[in-house]
Amino acid sequence: MKKDLHPQYYEKAEATCACGAKFIVGSTVEKMKIEICSQCHPFYTGQKKIIDTAGRVQKFEARMKKTEALKTKKPVLSKIKGTKKEKKTHPVKKRKK
Repeated sequence: MKKDLHPQYYEKAEATCACGAKFIVGSTVEKMKIEICSQCHPFYTGQKKIIDTAGRVQKFEARMKKTEALKTKKPVLSKIKGTKKEKKTHPVKKRKK
């Protein structure tokens, strides 16, 4: 078997959350910083908390407003004759049994 294949394992690695909570865990990294833990996660706390790292919430809300605005607007039809294209339908062929 190859020697020194696996990274060093730290049994008392320290994980620090953004809320300030610290945990002792086993990991291959000695110290790590995490964004959310069980003490501040909305599922466990029951509080509404939005974690937005790249403005995703604002982008989503802007898209929803735009969609709502388009739903309320009525489509503008052209007043010039012949500009509206009609969809051509093809007759359905029946198969013989």
